[in-house]
Amino acid sequence: MPLPFLTHARAPLTCEVDAVNEYGEPQQISIPAERALTVYVDKRELVTLMTLGAQPELLVLGFLRNQRLVQSVDEVESITVDWEVGAAAVKTRQGISDIEARTSKRVVTTGCGQGSVFGDLMAEVDRLVLPEARLTQSQLYGIVNVIRLQETTYKSAGSVHGCALFQGEEMLVFVEDVGRHNAIDTIAGWMWLQGRQAMSGHDKVFYTTGRLTSEMVIKSAQMGVPIVVSRSGITQMGYEVAQRLGLCTIGRATNKRFLCYSAPERLRLQSELAGARLQAAGR
Repeated sequence: MPLPFLTHARAPLTCEVDAVNEYGEPQQISIPAERALTVYVDKRELVTLMTLGAQPELLVLGFLRNQRLVQSVDEVESITVDWEVGAAAVKTRQGISDIEARTSKRVVTTGCGQGSVFGDLMAEVDRLVLPEARLTQSQLYGIVNVIRLQETTYKSAGSVHGCALFQGEEMLVFVEDVGRHNAIDTIAGWMWLQGRQAMSGHDKVFYTTGRLTSEMVIKSAQMGVPIVVSRSGITQMGYEVAQRLGLCTIGRATNKRFLCYSAPERLRLQSELAGARLQAAGR
């Protein structure tokens, strides 16, 4: 079965605006773009996503995947994005059964821009089985350093979240959007287009600049990625879901500091690395 046809309707990520600084001086600065993208599935309006517009087709594909509306990339024939009308038209090969019932209940999430999740957030969570996976403390530090060096829209304009998928310390894909839920959906769409090897999560680590909510934990688990690293912290429900799944969550990861909240058996600690940093700081 061929992969779906995708347009490449990438939009400008930033725009220039005039502002006044604390001294009353005029400045021209960059701010992130934010656009409404209304998704239609087989001519039926589904949802409107607020997005940066970097990779809208992958965002839509990953959204359908993470909402469990499609089970395989083979079910999608095409995704066509037209920014003039702010619409994404999805054409499936055989339609989505019971789409009205499956999208009737909507949960507004804690995501930036108020993300939506269809159905019960906890539905089918206990059916998810995560692969065996381990991460060393050295690899964790490598991941944090790669993110630190990454050129980002956040550095130039702020106000966006970044997510990335790693294989060891190698960054496979990096995505920014106005909401972290959009960024993880875009990565889910990217994974679906890469074939079986990229789809396997046993050797992957998901990174996000945003907090680890239940939505982020569940989506990572649905992608088969059992280790999640965040620059921020974790919510109570995110922690509880991660514990149920045996998913390793690592937060407050900056420089060489971090907290492992759940499944610490997946993280191979190398305390000498942290010790060396403390000694260098004269502590």
